[in-house]
Amino acid sequence: MTKILSGIEIIDLCLYFRKEKILVIGDVHFGFEESLNKQGILVPRFQFTEVMRKVGEVLDKVKIDTVVFNGDIKHEFGKISDTEWRHSIRLLDLLLKYSKKIIFIKGNHDTILSHIAKKRNVQVVEYYKIEDVYICHGHQIPEDLDFSSAKTIIIGHEHPAVSILRDGRTETFKCFLKGKYGRKNLIVMPSFNFVTEGTDVLREMLLSPFLNRKKIKLYDFEAYVVAEGEIYPFGKLRNIKDIRKEK
Repeated sequence: MTKILSGIEIIDLCLYFRKEKILVIGDVHFGFEESLNKQGILVPRFQFTEVMRKVGEVLDKVKIDTVVFNGDIKHEFGKISDTEWRHSIRLLDLLLKYSKKIIFIKGNHDTILSHIAKKRNVQVVEYYKIEDVYICHGHQIPEDLDFSSAKTIIIGHEHPAVSILRDGRTETFKCFLKGKYGRKNLIVMPSFNFVTEGTDVLREMLLSPFLNRKKIKLYDFEAYVVAEGEIYPFGKLRNIKDIRKEK
């Protein structure tokens, strides 16, 4: 595990609050493969197996009292597919063997999330606060007092990744980002989805209003690359950009 801020550690693609024994998971997007198949894009359906394997590895390493899903456990907007039902419930059942409570933070894909939540008595909220840390999905900027008083913000939604030259070829890796949003610390979590690596934050258009380039200094953000379960602090994004220029 790697400390990203005081009291907060990276464990694979999750964040862990050691003192509170809280595990945070972002952007699972069950049903994404099914959605692609319906669009005529043929991808093998391995997402559920990989999610369960990865979650199992995390559960073997830490003790947890609470699990917080930071938005978008499912992918479809207007309905809950059979795949989303089955996979979400099985993941919740696994986590409830190790934890006392599960929290769903609503993401932009979670328009009808409450139907799944009721099956396992899961609380659905707009955000979750742990002392001075405010966790929200990140698709919009909150305006409540808890957000205003928070010192650290944790978001998902963006699915950040970076492309790095490795063994003579460019590979894209999921990553955490850490920087500043005004005077607040901002941590951006990668997705817990394994169909795609995510958005290359140095090359592609960003989605979250928290990462508006006119409001933040994106190249001053630090990247923590996740590769095969290991965490690699890569320093500031501007350094990764400079390496590309040299190549």
